[in-house]
Amino acid sequence: MERMNIFSEFYKGKKVLVTGHTGFKGTWLCKILTMLGADVIGYSLESPTAEGVGFCRIAQIEEKITSIIGDIRDYKHLKKVFDEHQPEIVLHLAAQPLVLESYKDPVGTYSTNVMGTVNILECVRNTSCVKSFLNVTTDKVYENKEYIWEYRETEPLDGFDPYSNSKSCSELVTHCYKNSYFKDEKVAISTARAGNVIGGGDFAENRIIPDCIRAAYKNQEIIVRNPYSIRPYQHVLEPLYVYLMIAKAQYENIEFAGYYNVGPDECDCVTTGDLVEIFCKEWGNGQAWKNVCSKGPHEAQFLKLDCSKLKTVFGWKPRWHIDGAVAKTVEWAKVYKNNGNISACMESQIKEFCGVEK
Repeated sequence: MERMNIFSEFYKGKKVLVTGHTGFKGTWLCKILTMLGADVIGYSLESPTAEGVGFCRIAQIEEKITSIIGDIRDYKHLKKVFDEHQPEIVLHLAAQPLVLESYKDPVGTYSTNVMGTVNILECVRNTSCVKSFLNVTTDKVYENKEYIWEYRETEPLDGFDPYSNSKSCSELVTHCYKNSYFKDEKVAISTARAGNVIGGGDFAENRIIPDCIRAAYKNQEIIVRNPYSIRPYQHVLEPLYVYLMIAKAQYENIEFAGYYNVGPDECDCVTTGDLVEIFCKEWGNGQAWKNVCSKGPHEAQFLKLDCSKLKTVFGWKPRWHIDGAVAKTVEWAKVYKNNGNISACMESQIKEFCGVEK
């Protein structure tokens, strides 16, 4: 209960701009912010599901926020939004987030993830309303040498594939702007490097849990192309809570601004095969999977984050472990399959995560 109360006192009435608000993370984040009483402005492309209905729409978000459809690469339009709405807090989630898609369209990936970051930071620089800015990147920004130890915020940035590298560049752009334009400390600037997230509402192609759900809906065997890669899986609410925590803390005290890893505990860094096995057990109905290793584009086999900085600075620790995260994802997927109340399901999960009694 304390988690929700602290945030409600701070975010109620605050003008918060969320880029990428129609996406998977963005929709969940807007749902939380509306529950907290924030004045939310969303800026994003349309984000259709496989069924042609946007997650933001089925979560009943659009009627509760100012939803603006726009391209993060369109500086003039973005600047107009800043001028008209005067956001105090900016949470930058808009991105091309898929590794395989980045191989198909590297130009689009770089233009969105790099120049999109430049554009939003230009808007922050050329307005006086913003006090807190957070750029959400990824654990894949690091030069991954397949180490057995975890990566810390001081490790070199050099993502391998176009997606990962573009997010490394987005980090560097943020560092440059912070050093070049915000030394007066009028705006607190941070980045958050989050690991792989799972949860209801992710309809993306070539992501393991959405692939599992699609197969389960059709009563088909799940095809797993890379079951041995280790990833730091966490429920989507884990990093979102951290984003709100960082944005609030640095708004109130700029000394909290910095670069933070956001990931699960060691026990939740599992292979893709283990994750699918957990999913099958949770889904039930004899759901099964098949190991079909492909020789597709390079993807890192081993990647973990050291989150000791986040834990030390904020006293933070993950709330849901991998079994619980998968269970909540399956719960959402079954509500969706049965045409249930998605908005109510999300609100229930958010309240449970925050310790609010039902």
